[in-house]
Amino acid sequence: MRWGACLEGDTLKFPLIPNFYFKSIFAIDLARLQARGVRLLLADLDNTLVPYGVHTPPPEIEAWRDDLARAGISLFVLSNSRRPGRAQRFAEALGVPYEGHAGKPKSGGFQRAMGRMGVTPAQTAIVGDQIFTDIWGGNNAGVLTLLVHPIRFGTIFRVLRYGIETPFRAGARPGDAL
Repeated sequence: MRWGACLEGDTLKFPLIPNFYFKSIFAIDLARLQARGVRLLLADLDNTLVPYGVHTPPPEIEAWRDDLARAGISLFVLSNSRRPGRAQRFAEALGVPYEGHAGKPKSGGFQRAMGRMGVTPAQTAIVGDQIFTDIWGGNNAGVLTLLVHPIRFGTIFRVLRYGIETPFRAGARPGDAL
């Protein structure tokens, strides 16, 4: 889809508004995600799965990956990280596929990931902490969009960006409505 309204069922949806908003990835009800037919969960890396600078998956992320697998949902790291090898090293240590330099919000990275995993947009969700990359890209690709609160702000730039994103965050349904 192009810039403008995205289709959601029979209604039009503004492309910067996520479907659902959660405090963290751990608040996502995986049984409900599975009941919606989701088989692939694309996950942003930095500030969604782990804080910036964390190079290896902590045990709670490994456990969450295992919970996803038990629910029949594959995890796939979809990252815009420009740090050479960052997404690759993290995903390989976690034992999941990845796409680095994904180019979000463009839909190409989403399409490549779905193609590699043999799923459709209706069977795919994206979880991320940024409206202007993860959510916009996911809506453009036609996948279910799950926004999470950033793990850590870190810089004034991130605080300002979060402030700009606030109205779009407010338009999301609460996570317990999933």
